[in-house]
Amino acid sequence: MTREPAFSLCVYCGSRPGADPTYAAAARHVGEWIGQRGGQLVYGGGRNGLMGLVAQATLAAGGRVVGVIPRALVEREWANTDCSELLVVETMHERKREMAERADAFLALPGGIGTFEEFFEVWTWRQLGYHDKPVGLLNVAGYYDGLMQFLAASVDHQFMGPWQMDLMVSDSEIERLLPALVQAGGVTAADRLDAI
Repeated sequence: MTREPAFSLCVYCGSRPGADPTYAAAARHVGEWIGQRGGQLVYGGGRNGLMGLVAQATLAAGGRVVGVIPRALVEREWANTDCSELLVVETMHERKREMAERADAFLALPGGIGTFEEFFEVWTWRQLGYHDKPVGLLNVAGYYDGLMQFLAASVDHQFMGPWQMDLMVSDSEIERLLPALVQAGGVTAADRLDAI
């Protein structure tokens, strides 16, 4: 009989490993943290780059892994058939909605344009009231320093308010950020996510 996961964390990250080995080490650490605590990883379903590393580490540490990948990306992103559950969907919208529904909290690791887009979208959804799940940014080796400066400038220029910044949390320490996200995680009513 399979046990229900203690929590479900959606992780957005690169399909490449990045130039600094610290990024890969952080992805493995996040996966180990999830698995060791009986959690579930929800992610984009690829087996390359940081995506593959966080999934492998979660499974190796005893966690459950749900991959969600659009059919058109199965070959391009090398779908991870080792997932506990691999959902092949038709569109990116389905992918993101499925990931949001299955998550208690969201975390972005270093990545590229896809990671940025997913992080900003889930943060925007929170601002609009579609969910009230915590959103976190893991700033590994200063990767997101420039982004955080830009966001602060957006507040200074009054295109965003400090309250919007308060809807997400950024930290460089895994052992501080992940417990905070999981502890703050709650269940969002399905009818709110239906509106997305």
